Amino acid sequence: MRHAARLATLLLGIAVVPAWAQDAAGDPTVIKTHGIATFGEPALPADFPHLPYVNPDAPKGGEMSQHGIGTFDSYNPTRSGAGHGAVGDDAGTADGVGPGRSVFDVLPSVRDGRISESRDWIIFNLRPEARFSDGSPLTADDVLFTFELLRDKGFPSYSEALKTRVASATVLDTHRIRFDFMPDIERRDVLGLMGNQSIFSRAEFEATGRDIQQTSTTPFLGSGPMSSTARISGGRSRCGATRTIGAGPAHQQGPAQFRHLRFEYFGDFDAAFEAFKAGIYTFQVEPSEQLWSTGYDFPAVAAGAVIKEEIPDGVIASGDAWVFNLRRDKFKDIRVREAIGLMFNFEWSNQALFYGMNTRLDGFWDNSDLQAEGPPTPEELALLEPVAADLPPGILTDDPVSAPVSGERQLDRGNARRAAALLDEAGWTTGTDGMRRNAAGQTLRVEFLDFNQSYDRIVNPMSRTCVRSAWTRSCRGSIRRN
Repeated sequence: MRHAARLATLLLGIAVVPAWAQDAAGDPTVIKTHGIATFGEPALPADFPHLPYVNPDAPKGGEMSQHGIGTFDSYNPTRSGAGHGAVGDDAGTADGVGPGRSVFDVLPSVRDGRISESRDWIIFNLRPEARFSDGSPLTADDVLFTFELLRDKGFPSYSEALKTRVASATVLDTHRIRFDFMPDIERRDVLGLMGNQSIFSRAEFEATGRDIQQTSTTPFLGSGPMSSTARISGGRSRCGATRTIGAGPAHQQGPAQFRHLRFEYFGDFDAAFEAFKAGIYTFQVEPSEQLWSTGYDFPAVAAGAVIKEEIPDGVIASGDAWVFNLRRDKFKDIRVREAIGLMFNFEWSNQALFYGMNTRLDGFWDNSDLQAEGPPTPEELALLEPVAADLPPGILTDDPVSAPVSGERQLDRGNARRAAALLDEAGWTTGTDGMRRNAAGQTLRVEFLDFNQSYDRIVNPMSRTCVRSAWTRSCRGSIRRN
């Protein structure tokens, strides 16, 4: 899904800036603007010098190295083999687009634009100075070639997104290309979906006979500031070199300051951390509360060679979570989902497993302006009241729903009783064998799909809580890893 969202329309690349084919200033349905935000006005002006969270005067040069988990056997970013696919020349352009952010805020050479209120089409104007890493020009024909290649031969998640969202693509001239969208797609986020996709070189594909459906050990040409071809050790490490440090468009001022960016690959997080302690790579984003609390006592920390620091990033809060598969009938009932959620004791887990470092999230927008707080405002009510009949009770009057609070003991009996009542109400009743079954005689079975063994310490206590509680001897839990 991450790939599908990123590649959904394939319209933004490092060199692409929206502009418009004709002057329609007299047309009230056409908006003239230097950027288009999903909500409200663009956050940055047309002439922004650099992104607000970077220091364009940061020291330039040197090497930054990080770790990757796993391996890679291909430099084809759209078709990897048995392992993982590494990208070719880095064409990274846009930063993430969040609430209030404009998709143009992070693009080079931002200029005036015109777009219809209906957002039925968009014309992109390529920077004339845009070049691939071999110095060849990047043209609208390359954008069209990339679009058609991924639409016809890309992964299904790529091609289906393009086929269902984009009706046509037309080259207008060397530096302009127009995309018309399907009539029934959601328009609000159609521009927000256009980001972070490389543009392939038609000339390179034709000269080399490349096949996008095959793995490749030769990186594709890219148009970003970083070239991946500096140093490559197959499956183990890759190092890119910045072609022009401190130059280029506004959004590259700050991020593209290092001469080299290196990734070292390891089989698991434990091996990666030991390599960090030995100085094999230099920057570690620590994902483990346990390591952060107990693992940073090695000599390099004491000597000051490793600096341990918490750095607020100001972004929307992310979380580790399980998401219910709503294609399964048993999870379509909100009472079943609530009952299972009640059996996860966050308060106990936070103290016993997470060293008191985590905060419970109540929604997808925590730590942002869209975080739900208090009852709906008058402006929100104006949007909600026309659809009030389709909303759950209390939405228009009550505070936002929050995650359940548990006690300090692993089994919170109050929450267990609430869960049991919800399951009874939903038709999952306990039989003489102690198993909860529905009217068809099926047992309530829950599978947790986990990334690796590190999640066992979270899943297992929850499974034991289900078995000990009043509502199951019944709920059968299992872990399956992908």
